[in-house]
Amino acid sequence: MLIALIGPPGAGKASVAHYLSDQHDFQLLKIDPLSSSDDAATTTTAPKITSLPSSKLMLDYVTDRWDQRFVTLDLHTVGDLDAFIKRPFFLCVEVGAPLLMRWERFQSKHGPVGLEQFVRIDDALSFGSPSAPSSNGVSGGRPALASGSSSSSLTGGNGIIDNVASISLRSSSSTSAFASGGADAPSNPNTPPTGLTALRRYVHLSINNDFAHLSSLDTHLTTLNLPSEERLRPCWDTYFLKLCNLASLRSNCMKRRVGAVLVASNRILATGYNGTPSGLKNCNQGGCARCNNTLTTTAQVSGSRTGSSACGQNLDECLCLHAEENALLEAGRGKIAAGGATMYCNTCPCLRCAVKIIQTGIKKVVYQLEYSMDTRTKMIFAEAGVEIRQFHLDA
Repeated sequence: MLIALIGPPGAGKASVAHYLSDQHDFQLLKIDPLSSSDDAATTTTAPKITSLPSSKLMLDYVTDRWDQRFVTLDLHTVGDLDAFIKRPFFLCVEVGAPLLMRWERFQSKHGPVGLEQFVRIDDALSFGSPSAPSSNGVSGGRPALASGSSSSSLTGGNGIIDNVASISLRSSSSTSAFASGGADAPSNPNTPPTGLTALRRYVHLSINNDFAHLSSLDTHLTTLNLPSEERLRPCWDTYFLKLCNLASLRSNCMKRRVGAVLVASNRILATGYNGTPSGLKNCNQGGCARCNNTLTTTAQVSGSRTGSSACGQNLDECLCLHAEENALLEAGRGKIAAGGATMYCNTCPCLRCAVKIIQTGIKKVVYQLEYSMDTRTKMIFAEAGVEIRQFHLDA
């Protein structure tokens, strides 16, 4: 496993790396162009640090040792992450914290620096945009360090090198573009984002380090269980429920987005999402009066009820097929009963769907979110011998 930590200065990436090293025996990998190209240079003192001359050689090094645990703070470009993200042992974690808290941490580590100067440093690293020259020492987009700091390496109190404040995250292409246009050249809307902004699409997990004490951060990291294999390869429940959430994005129901996946022996039989039947106007285009709060009834005409239908009410007037219903219709009863199928859905089935789930021979239901009639649904499932359980997806 290789965990790459990215984030703005003062967020606490080095503290997270130190925790992984101390508590879970992770080895820190560092990119040092001056290290030997023939072999990795590894320190013998704690924390254990291995230096490699390039990100490519780091990738080769970890690939050969994929069953070991590594952490790095030195993957800073889109090109780097493009290569690593393809490997099944790679996890990208972003560490963040409130700006003022990061400024205070930065000063305690590197000495006094003005807030405006720190913001300029932060902007250059986050957005890759060079700032205009100014009297505070920040120019050309490469952040200036506080007085007395080294631009080659910054060592935190915990002994782990944190060099994010001394590097520019801009790619070489964006650097050359600004070199030709000058520091004040207007930004090109067609230019791809750089800096941390460009790296966020690779992030698997974000950590908000707004803790005042390291012990609190360590406790939070323990609950996250970063070394878990589930982080790299989700279990079946996580896999199918995430597919439910993906299917729900196709929903056109104005009341609630729901997705369902029908599974037998961990093989997908069918998927479904809620919305009006094929050939009818979509719910989000006014196709279902109940969901669009335009339902007219005798009671409403007499003034005793408005057109708004609360959760679980007037379902007999709803034209939308539920996600579970669509999955059942797609699969067909014969295929379902033969396979002892499991229904995954991101919301607990309503009574209307529950009776159909029972009738088609489904033996197990796994859901993520609660619904207004969970208790009644569970009662009839228990009577029919259908197992139902809730599964919470990790953050």
